[in-house]
Order: sequence, then structure tokens, then C-alpha cells
Amino acid sequence: MFTGIIQGVAQVSHIQDQAGLRTLRLKFPAGFSDGLQVGASVACDGVCLTVTQLFNTSEGTEEASFDVMQQTLAMTTLGNLTVGSGVHVERAAREGAEIGGHCLSGHIDFTASITQVRQPDNNHVVRIGIPRHWMQYLFPKGNLAIHGASLTMADVGYEADGSGWAEVWLIPETLRLTTFGQRSVGDRLNIEIERSTQAIVDTVTRVLDEKWGPLMRLLPLLQQWADEKGFSINPPKA
Repeated sequence: MFTGIIQGVAQVSHIQDQAGLRTLRLKFPAGFSDGLQVGASVACDGVCLTVTQLFNTSEGTEEASFDVMQQTLAMTTLGNLTVGSGVHVERAAREGAEIGGHCLSGHIDFTASITQVRQPDNNHVVRIGIPRHWMQYLFPKGNLAIHGASLTMADVGYEADGSGWAEVWLIPETLRLTTFGQRSVGDRLNIEIERSTQAIVDTVTRVLDEKWGPLMRLLPLLQQWADEKGFSINPPKA
């Protein structure tokens, strides 16, 4: 489990590609890997990865490698990283630790593109496009994990086709501690939906479908019958 509080920006120092597998080697900020062990979990741009090897370089930097399988590469932005790329990193939460953000699993639901960037005084506003299926889980003031960072949605909007967008406002401190300030329109970001919201929405949707689904599926047949008889089943307009 993670909290969505980014603890630093690591740098990709080496990439090795094999059939169906990519190994990333990250150089951590000073002190980040204190006590880190092989097998530990680290969120990298919001993706939960397992430490496979630790390194102490001649320059005194702390590095670790992570294996990323093909499915993860296909569902996240990790396949787009190059040597020198900055990566948000967070260690797994410890029991009793303060949760400054919200609980994250490190399992990415989808990637989304930045559609707009605005910079009002001392603020930085990022709007991201959201596919239709995922809009049901978003609402203003709700939580959303973007590239591993727990952020509050300032606003949410809907498009005619059912898709939409979500906006987050970033303060200077957030920009200093993350890579968001270097992101521009068209860049893709890893998104994880807030799990408790998803559980509630999915449960309510399932219960409603079980109770009302059969009736709703009869409506097209009822409408066809009414059309054949020449009258409308729609209530009259006021």
C-alpha cells in the first residue's frame, strides 16, 4: 500500500530490454533507499514494482533495478521512459505511518493525456482527458492518483460522448517535489482511481442492474409495441 505522497524523483540510469520484459535501473535521491531490501515494493510513477537488485555505485549514489513485464509496459507509461527520465518514487507505507494523501494500491487503471495547462499566479493547473468508462468514479473534491501523487480534483467536466476531464491545481511545493512542472499538453500520465469510490459505485450499479435491469431491457420492446399501436408511452410535457 502507498499513500500518494511523492518522496522524491529518481532518475533512470540504465534500461535493459528483453523479450516481454524491461529492466529499469533507478538512481534514488539521497537517503531514499535506507533500509531498502530486495523484494521490497516501490511505487514508480504510481506503478508498484519489486526491487530485484540493489547497487552502491562508486559515486556513492544509491540505485536499484526493477523488472517490468509486458502487461505493465502496455498499461502504463513505463515503456516510454528513457535514460535520464525523472520518475516519482514512494516507499511502501509502514504500519502506523501518517497517511497524508489517500490509500493507493499501485495498480494503474488507465493512462490519460494532458489536454490543457494553465498557470495563474503562483499556481499550476493541469487538465487531463478521462475516457468514458472512468468518468463515473470522478467528482469535484474527490481523490485521484496521478503518476503516483495523491491529488484533489478541483473540477470535473463531461463531454457529449460521455468522456470528460478532471483538473488539479498544483502549488509551487508540489511542482518542486515532482515532475509535473515539466509536463506539457499531450503527455500521458498513469491514473489510479480511488478504490473506495470505485467499490461503492460498482456495488450500487450492480444492485440497480439486478433489480431494474430486466425491466429496463423491456422498454425498447414496449416502445416498439406502442409505436405499432400509434401512441406514445412517454409522459406528456408540462
